[in-house]
Amino acid sequence: MSEPEVWLRGPVEDVTPMLQPVAHGLLQCRLEVRATVPSLTAAQIWMRPGGAASAGYHVRHAVGSLDRLLTYARGMQLSREQMTALRSEGESDERDGIADALVAEFDAAVERALAQVRATDPSSLLEPREVGRARLPSTLLGLLFHAAEHTQRHVGQLVTTAKILKSTSG
Repeated sequence: MSEPEVWLRGPVEDVTPMLQPVAHGLLQCRLEVRATVPSLTAAQIWMRPGGAASAGYHVRHAVGSLDRLLTYARGMQLSREQMTALRSEGESDERDGIADALVAEFDAAVERALAQVRATDPSSLLEPREVGRARLPSTLLGLLFHAAEHTQRHVGQLVTTAKILKSTSG
């Protein structure tokens, strides 16, 4: 029998109860990225079936958006380096070992996110935060939830794209 999804495995250590869904979502995504990306060739990682975004884009965008959303959650605005990284998320990179590199980048992003989640004071969850140049209103809780939800969305698209690529090759 396979292990249940992360959210059914009990609480994540050192994460406040209000943020357990954020931690569970991120950890589930990490498992899915680890299971999916290595099954693709370097060329498949950057293919765009039917004009859809590539699997590589979904991984890089999940990494970058986690970083950006957590920056806003800390009450900060984005740096020039973050804006530059945003513009390069879809660039193809077919070097040897790209699958392992993408998995490692995703793992590191999840670890940074979990560290921030663990360090979050539950009494601060409803504090206001501003998002983007327009400084749109949110809260710390809203940003942390959206970081997990947005990551799940792109990992789901990664998994679907990988299935399409594998079904049409060979």
